[in-house]
Amino acid sequence: MYIRLDRAHRALPVILGVVTLASVGVLFAWDAFPLLFPARSHGFLAAFPLAMIAFAYLVYQTARRPARMEIVKAIMLAVAFLFWAANQLWPDLRQATLFNDVAIALFVLDVFLVMVGWPATSPDESFAETCAASPQEKEV
Repeated sequence: MYIRLDRAHRALPVILGVVTLASVGVLFAWDAFPLLFPARSHGFLAAFPLAMIAFAYLVYQTARRPARMEIVKAIMLAVAFLFWAANQLWPDLRQATLFNDVAIALFVLDVFLVMVGWPATSPDESFAETCAASPQEKEV
């Protein structure tokens, strides 16, 4: 069963999320006005929100205290974001294509695991679906 976190436990993940959203705003500002930014700043501006949301999500998950396999899945998703961030930060690096491909593989695996319901303790809120009580839960 999914339990909503109280304000104290949501505070740090939400603050990190707000910083991340603000950094996305800066990224869009670069898109609109690239001459206002230093040369080659786009890579950092694109990588920062990806790395920050990975970190914020892990902080959120540790506050939630999910089952072990959900933590494994959260780490996998965070690593996917970090590989994507690495690809954005160092696009000219020889391994950039590999970073991108690892990110793609991990994102695809994450969505597949959601679709097949793994781990079983994971709520369907990851796709903004609502959890319906099973017939056994309704009887209790």
